[in-house]
Amino acid sequence: MSNDSFLNGFLLLAFADTRELQLLHFSLFLGIYLAALLANGLIITAVACDHRLHTPMYFFLLHLALLDLASISTTVPKSMANSLRDTRTISYSGCAAQVFLFVFLFGAEYSLLTVMAYDRYVAICRPLHYGTLVGSRACVRMAAAARASGFLYALLHTANTFSIPLWQGNVLDQLFCEIPQILKLSCSQSYLREVGLLVFTAFLMFGCFVFILLSYVQIFRAVLRMPSEQGRHKAFSMCLPHLAVVSLYMSTVMVAYLKPPSMSSSALDLVVAVLYSVVPPAVNPLFYSMRNKELRDAMRKVVSWTFFSSDKSAISLHK
Repeated sequence: MSNDSFLNGFLLLAFADTRELQLLHFSLFLGIYLAALLANGLIITAVACDHRLHTPMYFFLLHLALLDLASISTTVPKSMANSLRDTRTISYSGCAAQVFLFVFLFGAEYSLLTVMAYDRYVAICRPLHYGTLVGSRACVRMAAAARASGFLYALLHTANTFSIPLWQGNVLDQLFCEIPQILKLSCSQSYLREVGLLVFTAFLMFGCFVFILLSYVQIFRAVLRMPSEQGRHKAFSMCLPHLAVVSLYMSTVMVAYLKPPSMSSSALDLVVAVLYSVVPPAVNPLFYSMRNKELRDAMRKVVSWTFFSSDKSAISLHK
């Protein structure tokens, strides 16, 4: 059995067997998806429209919101459509596209979080050099480098994964196409190339994590030496949301990929997949707006302007 046999597609994991639970899954994911679209859309609009937020920190936050929107749109709509139509299928090309986009967006987002840690480090530990080290050109280059690294990871992983002969059927025990689940379908030694690439990527991610950790060690040392309580509060308000987002990503990914095989089960894999692919894009805006008054005010203005304008237009039309 070769890859040609899979041109008709794969079978994804069914969230539930009964129609009622399938509709519940559709409704739950629809609510999460709409909340993610609304929250990330508000951040993008607020940062783009408010000139006070045209700073490097909010520039990176805007790009993070864009990646979050794309990331959750890669997996959730297909899963909702399958539940609504009572099917499990995904085409071979659709599966390849899902793998490529998911790896690309995940890699770009993690690289961007590393860049954001550097931005916070320079802003707090080297404020006099901030304009030089994190200027507008540097911001564009770092954002482009984050996306380029994600694209390279995705290209290598997708090409390697879908060049491996698959002999173990076409059933994936996951809600979306995931590389480890596809590798389970191969009994060929050629899958070791992809395993080696995954290990190499894991080392790169660990290096980024160490960089973020060391950056925050320096940041907290500098913050604790600040004489002003207001200055410390402002510094923590800038850093804690980013640290919360990084912690959420790392904890869910480590649970997903580093749990022992004895703990592996379809139900647990399903829960973990939802945690690292669906939850972060939905809750990241909450983390960033919770302690950031400037961003909250800008988002309120966007909401007020939207509803006020619509009400005003309706009144004019009525007259």
